[in-house]
Amino acid sequence: MFQRLAALLLVSASFLAPAHAQQRIQPQPQTDLARTQLSVGLYKIDAQVAQSPREREIGLMFRKTMPQAEGMIFVFEQPATQCFWMRNTLLPLTAAFVADDGRIVNLVDMQPMTENSHCSEEPVRYVLEMNQGWFAKKNIKKGAKLGGELFSAAKR
Repeated sequence: MFQRLAALLLVSASFLAPAHAQQRIQPQPQTDLARTQLSVGLYKIDAQVAQSPREREIGLMFRKTMPQAEGMIFVFEQPATQCFWMRNTLLPLTAAFVADDGRIVNLVDMQPMTENSHCSEEPVRYVLEMNQGWFAKKNIKKGAKLGGELFSAAKR
């Protein structure tokens, strides 16, 4: 009786193992991060906040779509020259490198699935990624200011 039970458990486990292994291999986009509301001029942005090292590392990887008024803001502990690439990122994006006061230091269009490095022109604490073309369509350029709680908190 015990041998049959052990064999049954072993067979059951073998069916579960491939599914579990496949989940590890098949990465999932992170869509459940905390959110913050940002503004630039008359436009509102619903931004996911990538704050921990792991959240920043994954970023927008594996996302197949993103609504036009949505983005992801990466928050670093202190200002530094930030560099981004697009490994495992399926969407064409524009990165806005943003100073503590919300000023856009520079904007860079980034192509999907590349490892080209795109860096801030000066030390920044924030990087906002949006669908490529969003800033251009809204005529938002270097020097524009983002508003929101993140930038109010940075002033304190």
